[in-house]
Parts: sequence; structure tokens; C-alpha cells
Amino acid sequence: MTQPPSNQPPGGFGAPQDPNQGGTPPVPPQMPGQPPQMPPTPPQPPAQPPQGQPPAQPPQGQPGYGYPQQAPQPGPYGYPQQPQQPGPYGQQPQQPGPYGQQQGPYGQQPGPYAGYPGQTQPMYPPAPAPTGGSGGPSKNRTVLVAAVAAAVVAVAAVTTWAVVGKGDDEKPPVANPTASASSSASSAAPQPSESTDEGDGTGGDKGGTDDLNAAREAGEAKVNFLTTNDVDLPRNGSEVFGPWIVGDTVVKAMYKGVAGYSLADGAKKWQVDLPFKLCATPAQPGANGLMVFGYEESAKDGAKCSMLQQIDLKTGKAGWKKAVPKPTGLFAFSDNTLAIGGNTVTAAGSSSAYGFSLTDGRQVFTGPTGDCKPYAYAGDATKLIAASQCRTGDVNKEQHTVSEVDPNTGKPKWTYKLALTWEVDKVYSVNPLVVSAFQREQKKWSVVALNPNGTVRSQIQGGKDKFAPRCGGGLVIFGRNLQGCTGVAAAGDTFYMATDASYGTSNEVVAFDLKNGKPKWRSKAPEEQQMTPLRMEGGEVLVYVAPKYDKGGAVATIAPAGGAPKILLKHPVSVSQIESGFFSAGYAYGGGTFVVAAGRVSASSDAEEKEIKTMMGFSK
Repeated sequence: MTQPPSNQPPGGFGAPQDPNQGGTPPVPPQMPGQPPQMPPTPPQPPAQPPQGQPPAQPPQGQPGYGYPQQAPQPGPYGYPQQPQQPGPYGQQPQQPGPYGQQQGPYGQQPGPYAGYPGQTQPMYPPAPAPTGGSGGPSKNRTVLVAAVAAAVVAVAAVTTWAVVGKGDDEKPPVANPTASASSSASSAAPQPSESTDEGDGTGGDKGGTDDLNAAREAGEAKVNFLTTNDVDLPRNGSEVFGPWIVGDTVVKAMYKGVAGYSLADGAKKWQVDLPFKLCATPAQPGANGLMVFGYEESAKDGAKCSMLQQIDLKTGKAGWKKAVPKPTGLFAFSDNTLAIGGNTVTAAGSSSAYGFSLTDGRQVFTGPTGDCKPYAYAGDATKLIAASQCRTGDVNKEQHTVSEVDPNTGKPKWTYKLALTWEVDKVYSVNPLVVSAFQREQKKWSVVALNPNGTVRSQIQGGKDKFAPRCGGGLVIFGRNLQGCTGVAAAGDTFYMATDASYGTSNEVVAFDLKNGKPKWRSKAPEEQQMTPLRMEGGEVLVYVAPKYDKGGAVATIAPAGGAPKILLKHPVSVSQIESGFFSAGYAYGGGTFVVAAGRVSASSDAEEKEIKTMMGFSK
């Protein structure tokens, strides 16, 4: 994949800065990403991962779609199984490594697919040593530049892969795909908001900022607000979790706080302070607006991500608080990742898994502790999906499984076994269930749809297209978040995934029939821009169209039958450079308002830190 024009600066608002470079962010090296190929087809040569910049960025480009990426995880046990059954699924084109890597205090972690297809770097690039350190007036980051730059690679790099489809002589990554039954947080009163420009000509709290709507043309959306950072951060900055829209509030979390802002003008409505650094969140809040945030147990370097705090995102009221039981055993080194399924929030790592009531924090189950252990979960309003690693007679051939479990007991309703040496990577959709898997050594990536009873429904046949889902996660060492991907969506009998394209070239959203895995139709992005599915919206695919230097971004939907994207919000061309400048951006849409937020905030000095643009809202 080609890079954006050379006049595009690397990074965006909040990209880690080198104090010796006058605030200019370091150019992140190319990030290796590893894709798994689809089960049934013959392995195809991996696609070249893109360089550190995403394709559709304006001159001030920044990593374009998706949330901060998540760190790969070498499972405590090993790799998933090899296909032992003929691949009922069609040919598998290679797909992009959506398996993002994640930045954080632990430096860069090799993405699950680090070193995979078409990549020139080692499979497991060395990670910088933990930098630690607490915030404070001193922002001398000289010693941290190398580590932070490496961490940024995980966020800024976007890897593309081809999905392996059906082959004549290759089996799917399934081994007998039969189903078997088998510190205190305080809710503070509204505080002074981040410096906000409401687009009313006043320039916001700081003054001197041009009115963001002054050059708005007919038919373009208005800018509701543009906020800048108001938090004193540690010397290496902080990851940002969110944004999430609940009612008329947009919520994001960073460092030691969770805050809600008005969708109308960006004013801060509430804030909950935490005693120590945030380290994990589920991909989405529960259906009732309840969310549980993970934060570290102390301020020490290497502190475990073991404390849970419930917060009602509708009101900003802090609820129950709980410590996750300490993991034990040889592989008790993983931080917890969080997921919400039904009324249960799970905390899972390499050696232990627990379920807690989302309502009152009561522990409802402990995950299995035998030869098969769940290491991550994914969920929605009613279902909970577990990914597990199982020991086999051969230490080099581990087996991964996917199970639907009862949210109230953690007991599996059915279990789907991947082939030996294949690993569960992501859950792109819980209902319908669409799972991404990869084979580390052979550098294969596969996307498989499962029936409600756990049997194989189809395997996605990507053909010769390249795809690049962007997947996010929290600050985990070896933990793996299963959810949080953009660039994919699913509903009913259809799975949607965006192709990857070079800068200045329109990409497409491809609809795949889940009954057979074959493409049904393609929808091309407008104006030589690039679009990425965010989720489903009223039966249609909600997509974000990234801005270019001469074109504003947009929010659109694509009908179930395909066709051209229908524009809901056309963002002003006059603010396209600001819109495209958010580092490792996250997106949310609700109530007719679209929000883009920086995925990380970092600067080389206190003064620059307060100038970092953190969030922007658009509406009609």
C-alpha cells in the first residue's frame, strides 16, 4: 500500500513529541501486523503492510480510522489448531492485519500479527522498557522519546492483509467444528470544561481562535465544538478511551478521570476522578448506560490493572468499586481486559477470568481453571462470547476455542474448536457471530461466521482485495481485547468490510453473504476519499468518510441492498485539516451528532500539552 503524499506530516493532535525536535512528532517506523488467513484456502502470500501512516489522510494526516490499537498477545499456551477438516469455505483472499497493536506505558507490543505477511521486520520486534513515571510539572521527555515513539508505532501503523478464501486443498482452521453443550472514585460536580470553541465566533476560552463555522458552505454541517486538553499528564502522555455517546452526552476517559460533555457545545457536564491510572474499558457500555472502567491498583511502575469502577454514563454517578481477584499460576502476568455481555462485565487475563454483575458488582462466576482457560470475552446486550486456550499433548500445538457462555454462570452453551496452531484474534460481531482468526507461523488470516449453535456458517472469501480493519484495546501487556474494531460491521445475513486503498483513491465497502461467504455487492467511497464502517444504524451500515486536504469528512449510511453512500453529515471543508489531525482517532455517532476524539494525548511541554486538540463535534 502506498503512503500519503510526502507533504503530509506524521502523527496528529496528541502524537507523542520529542522535546528535542521543537514539538515535531517523530516519524513512526513501519509497524508489522500479523494476519491470520481464512481457514479453507491455500495460503496466499501476505500483503505488504502499509507504512506508519493510514491512507486517507489530509496533508496534516494522522492515523486515520479506528481506535488506539491493541497489543498482541502471545497466549500463555500457544497457538490455535490447524485445520483438520476440509474447508467448506471458499477461497480466501488475504486480509489486512486488523490486529492492531497498542500503545501504552509498556512500550510497543508486537501486534498479534507482528512480522506477518509481506513484512520486512522481525515477527516480534523488541518492546521498549517500561517508562513508568507519574505526572508533574516537569515534562522532560528526552529519555522517553525512543520508548514513546515505539509505542506510537502501534497506534499509527496500519497493516493491510488479504483474507485467505477457499482453496482446493487447504482445510479450514477448525478441528471438529461441532458444537458441544457442554481507592476511591469521586463523582465531582461539573468542573470547568476543557477549553472549548463552540464555533460561535468567540474563539472559545483561549481566545484568538477563528470561528470554526465562519467559512461553512451551504449544505455543510456545523461544528458544535472543538475542545483542547485541560489535564496535566505524565511525561509520556496518556491513552484516551472512548468516545461513547449516551443520550445527549459524549463520554471519554483519560489518565485518572472519566468525563461527560454536552453534545450541543462540548461543555463538561460531569467528571469522575479515579485514584490511579485508567488501564482498561469494555468496547461499549451496557444497554442501560452503565460502564465499568479498569484502573491500576497503585501508582507504582508495573502496577496491575485490577481495580474496577462502575459509572453511570447518563448521570456521571460513580457506583460500585471492586478489586479483581489476584491471578495465580505460572502465567499470572497478564493485565485484565474487560467486556460487557448482558448484565455481566468480565475481567479476563492469561490465567484467570471472572464475571461480575454490571448492576451491583457481585461476582457471578469464575472462569474454568483446567487445561482450557478463557483469556478474553466479547459481548452485546444479551450474549457473551469467550475465547479460550487449551493445552494439548504437544506443547507446540495448542488449541483455541470460541464458546458462547451463559452471562450469569460463565458455563458454555457450545464450543467451536479452531484447528491446531490457529488463534482467535477478534470478534468482529457478536450477533451474527463473526470471528477473526490467524495462524502465526504460516502468516494466515481467516474470517469465519458461526451459526447460533456454534457450527460453521461460512468463511469470508475476500478474493484479491486487501482489507484493513482497525482494532483497539486498552493498555494491556499480554491481554487481548476481542472487540473494538472499526472497518467492519454485520447484521442479519451480511458482513461488511472496507477495502484498503492508497491515498487519493476511493476505497470500497464490500458486503459478504454470511450464508456462503461470497461478496454480494460493493459500494465505492465518494470524492476519492476513504470510508470505513463504524456499526449498524437502523438496518443500514453507518460509515465515516475520512477528510482530505481539499474535502471535508462525512458521515453516511449504505442501504442493505448496496448503492452509493447516503450522506447524513457533510463536514466543512474549511476544518478538514483539524478533523484529520486527531492522533489515532476514535469516533462516535448518536442523536444526529458525530464526534471525533484523539486516541492519545502527549506533548513535549506543559504549554503544548494544553494546546492539544482533543475532541470535535459536528451536527446539522
